[in-house]
Amino acid sequence: MRNLIDILDLSVAEIDDLIATAEDISRHPEAYEDEARHRILATLFFEPSTRTRLSFETSMLSLGGSAAGFSDAATCSASKGETLADTVEVVSGYVDIIAMRHPCEGAPYVACAHSRVPVINAGDGGHCHPTQTLADLLTIRREKGRLDHLKIGFCGDLKYGRTVHSLIAAMARYAGTELVLISPEELALPDFVLEGTVKKQGIPYTVSRTLEDAIGDLDVLYMTRVQKERFTDLAVYERLKDVYILNAEKLAAAPKDMIVLHPLPRVNEITADVDADPRACYFRQTANGKLMRMALIRKLLREKDQPDTDRTKGVPVSLPGACPNPHCITNHERGLPTRFLRTADGTVRCFFCDTEY
Repeated sequence: MRNLIDILDLSVAEIDDLIATAEDISRHPEAYEDEARHRILATLFFEPSTRTRLSFETSMLSLGGSAAGFSDAATCSASKGETLADTVEVVSGYVDIIAMRHPCEGAPYVACAHSRVPVINAGDGGHCHPTQTLADLLTIRREKGRLDHLKIGFCGDLKYGRTVHSLIAAMARYAGTELVLISPEELALPDFVLEGTVKKQGIPYTVSRTLEDAIGDLDVLYMTRVQKERFTDLAVYERLKDVYILNAEKLAAAPKDMIVLHPLPRVNEITADVDADPRACYFRQTANGKLMRMALIRKLLREKDQPDTDRTKGVPVSLPGACPNPHCITNHERGLPTRFLRTADGTVRCFFCDTEY
């Protein structure tokens, strides 16, 4: 059964097909009105969401199906102590496909193991967000006309920015990708992305501590919010929250054909005077998200009987103790054992959250 946990679950050819389907949906929405007739999508959102949850629900409705679920862990039996495994076992008996957001990294792997229907990762903590990446890829293709030979600047929270992690993994497969990593040291790109993707695949990259030094020769600027909900020390959040602010004055130094993306929501990192600039694509980006989620739901419903992606990341190793990542699902899900793998470069990482042991 096909699931989407990580953007790498999809081949480049499959992403191209999804983009083509999304474009056709945009041109001929009436042709897709019955694609999911009598099918039900469950939206299991253990963490708040506006765009992702509503775009999943409206995507299913636009395909002729229906949606049911919850938008807060406090409104489901998780608040009573029910495990994620039990929740998914139950819900998968009611519906045809599940979209799930969870604050714990690696939670979608637990969901897949206990679901009888396809599972889509709608964001797991600071780990991955593959459907946002699908929206990003469609936006870049539409705005720039290509996905290769692009210089992309990622600015803000690169440590916990799951959208950043997923988009870098996707762009690493296109020729000529170059990265500029703009963040304070405390929010730098985590090792599982920097070492496991960027350096491993030989992607050229530079590090900048200021937006002004980087903005002059980018094709794409990907702004991100410093996420208060990921910090255990709020004093650190307060110190870092407004480090990078894109305004019209700073944007004036950018190339005329550069585009500005943001997964939203924004707080202060993009000022309102940027919105009218034609390079600001973030609201078009949200609309593209619905098109790509429609294409993805259609694909997974059609391929539900096909085998799932092989996610073998290394050789299993037996190690004592817990995963060192306090946000890993193994540190929160009752009865879930740790699982560590030794990768090809000799690094030992958690199977669920990719944290180095």
